[in-house]
Amino acid sequence: MTETSLAKRIAPWSLMALAVVWGSSFFSIKRVLLHLPVTDFLALRFSMSTVVLFIILHRSITMERKVWIRGGVLGGIWATGQLLQTAGLAQTTASLCGFITGLYVVFTPILGLVLFKLRVNRWVWAAVALSLVGLAVLTIRPDASGSGLGAGELLTVASAVAYAAHICFLGRWSTPKDVAGLTLAQGASMTPIFVLFALPGGIQLPTTAVDWAWMIYLATVCGAASIVVQTWAQGHMDATKAAVIMCSEPLWATFFAVLFGGEHLSWMFALGALAILASMYLVIKPPGSRAPPSASVGRL
Repeated sequence: MTETSLAKRIAPWSLMALAVVWGSSFFSIKRVLLHLPVTDFLALRFSMSTVVLFIILHRSITMERKVWIRGGVLGGIWATGQLLQTAGLAQTTASLCGFITGLYVVFTPILGLVLFKLRVNRWVWAAVALSLVGLAVLTIRPDASGSGLGAGELLTVASAVAYAAHICFLGRWSTPKDVAGLTLAQGASMTPIFVLFALPGGIQLPTTAVDWAWMIYLATVCGAASIVVQTWAQGHMDATKAAVIMCSEPLWATFFAVLFGGEHLSWMFALGALAILASMYLVIKPPGSRAPPSASVGRL
């Protein structure tokens, strides 16, 4: 087996492992945000992550100007998604945030059409409609708070669009030889953005060992390691297949939120979640198709 074919075999499993890791991040971030402002949390997390990335990758960096420019663009898009998602997570549940974030799978082929003129299969449009129905059901609140999309949900939808854009551009630009430079450029461009947002009020640090432990986990495993793995994996597979594999993230987010975060699921939540999962399936494998639609070819 050649090195290239081995990489193509490992890449999908690597992204599946990332989906589990990212799923675990929702409830853990929710815990840390009880004690830290959103901007301070992001500034500290990605500062630590960038330092780790530099230690790991500094000897193998590709210094081409094009790579650093592309990494800066990707980092800006990813930073936007992180700011929106984390702000949304602070105002909604971890499980709901996870499922809404998963809509990036549906948004990816739509942005592929807008950005790169890629043909969109009719089943993708059906998936869009189904995902909107699922989102509406997920946000119905049977208690006194009423129903509809709150600020947390709207911010999370916007973050899903940003993540879809990141997937499209990363799939377009990532190559095996540029992994190190592109990865570090993303981290290096994100950190100043978060720090600038956090500086006006001063950056608050965690005060407990538990919060520091979560911060280290989020910065190293969910941050630095994930960026390296995703950038490498997307250099060996197309963007839509990557999005398809990573769409199991909401299921893992719900699993960890229920198991460790103390959340409880209602039948309405289950119905909405199933609708969104069905919309993802239509993007992955439409009826009568044995493979993901080529129309959808185009995230962290």
